[in-house]
Amino acid sequence: MKGFDTPHDVRFRVGALPQFPDNSLKYNLTWSTDGLINEYCNPCEAIHDGQRRELLPLEGLESFSLDGVDYEAFSTSGGAGALCESLDGKVRNLNYKTVRYPGRRNMVQMLARDLKLCEHRDEFKKLIEHGIPVTRQDVALIFVTVTGKQGGLLTQESYAKKIYGDAEGSGQNTPMSAIQKTTTAGICAMVDLHRDGKLPATGFVRQEEAGFKDFIANRFGKIYA
Repeated sequence: MKGFDTPHDVRFRVGALPQFPDNSLKYNLTWSTDGLINEYCNPCEAIHDGQRRELLPLEGLESFSLDGVDYEAFSTSGGAGALCESLDGKVRNLNYKTVRYPGRRNMVQMLARDLKLCEHRDEFKKLIEHGIPVTRQDVALIFVTVTGKQGGLLTQESYAKKIYGDAEGSGQNTPMSAIQKTTTAGICAMVDLHRDGKLPATGFVRQEEAGFKDFIANRFGKIYA
């Protein structure tokens, strides 16, 4: 956004996915089941036409391709963090969608909406954990796009990144999944930056208050470089 004279639209498409999906859901568990259910059941924050809104989860289905692989994305809760508050009045549109392999949204919608499992989250959790195996062979996909004015021209810039889980026997002391690496990097880099005086010293510090160049130069944040 800092490269734009006037940023208009900010779009986040992010997913924690199995590298080798082999079931009809095309999904494996890679992180908290409770967090996954919250994504699918809780309202989603967004900015639409300059106004902060709450959107329904599982709506806004779209398709895209990255590196020759087809994906779908749809609204889920929580992913925007504090950005809707931070960027209120500064952008026209901002939305976050979870990335999945094609066909996943319709299956989840059947469980969450048609069978009303969002009203019975304990049962929803048991069903998921009983039938979907855990994997460390995952990939965290991050696809961010900003559109706005640069030098009077309507311009778009994107950041796309895939971060893979470590293979067993890859030489790592403790092999880590992609979701473990990306989550801990975000936390530990912020601690380092605070220690180095590169973040506000008091008050609530949002993730977006870290300078991106400082973040990716950090020993932890460098996995996002």
